[in-house]
Amino acid sequence: MRVLIKALERTADFMSGRGTAIILIAAILIGATMGTLWPASETLLSGLIDYTILLLVFLLLFEVRLQSLLSSSNRWQFIVAAIVANFVIIPVLGFAIASVFLSAYPLLFIGLVVYFLAPCTDWFLAFTRLAKGNTALGAALLPINMIIQLLLYPFYLQWFGFGAVGIEAGEVFQTLWTWFLIPLVLAVSARFIAEKLLSKSHFDVVLAVVSVTVPILLAVLVWQIMAVNIGTLTANVAVLPLIFGAIFLFFVATYFLSELISKWMRLSYQDRVLMTMTTAARNAPMMLVITMVTLPDQPVIYAAIIVGMLVELPHLIALKGVLMRQRDKATDLALEPGR
Repeated sequence: MRVLIKALERTADFMSGRGTAIILIAAILIGATMGTLWPASETLLSGLIDYTILLLVFLLLFEVRLQSLLSSSNRWQFIVAAIVANFVIIPVLGFAIASVFLSAYPLLFIGLVVYFLAPCTDWFLAFTRLAKGNTALGAALLPINMIIQLLLYPFYLQWFGFGAVGIEAGEVFQTLWTWFLIPLVLAVSARFIAEKLLSKSHFDVVLAVVSVTVPILLAVLVWQIMAVNIGTLTANVAVLPLIFGAIFLFFVATYFLSELISKWMRLSYQDRVLMTMTTAARNAPMMLVITMVTLPDQPVIYAAIIVGMLVELPHLIALKGVLMRQRDKATDLALEPGR
């Protein structure tokens, strides 16, 4: 059992970085080819997208451990700082950057701002662990980030000028209620039952399998989007350099923001890693499915979120390397004679 768990954990770590990037790129290529060469695939796959979304939402919610909320009370200063950074400073920062780069392309602008708005609730914890950060406190951030971003999403659509798509906050709340209540109840119930009936080792296997399945199912959704909407998406290929430029600037800005917060709060290395990862990683999978159900038939918006997700993964890998090198350098300096 231990061997199986270790193998699944290694696979999950791989899928949280390079593995997900690889299968997403493959999904884009296969979907684009399929949609171009076999136009009938649009009719075949469009009816399956809703089922893929529901299953993906269920798995994403299953991963969130609501009990972790109870363990966060002793670190309220860090929690408050992370909330302010993720839900006040970064949304304004992301909106400003997207406005500079994509104000002439309203749908891509919306997609990029949606991508910037929501902090990650899954991948960031894997990269925090890989960089030797504070995963215990990070686990407490998962349900907090999830709950706040779901509650704020309808208001973000209004505050950041997305009224142009014809959606009111009340309609968004109704849609989220319809699409997320049943998966949430099922996910929380399934997790509670599994934790009660299974031993810890067997439950760890279930969690590891879910962690591996989520990016695979995400790739399936991307494949379906590409196959169904390839004509619309290829019409916007020329704007890709602007999207890449905006995302690059956003990641640079969030890194320096995390450094400022870490120095101001005098965070330990482990907490600094967590602050860096939670401000860098975005919740692209959840934002993609939420946006697909609240803003239907908007493939250009979805494309901007997918591009952000593709760029984010190598960025997180690079961040992990930078943090580990800084940690090793600090250790070497501390071990030097006379220090």
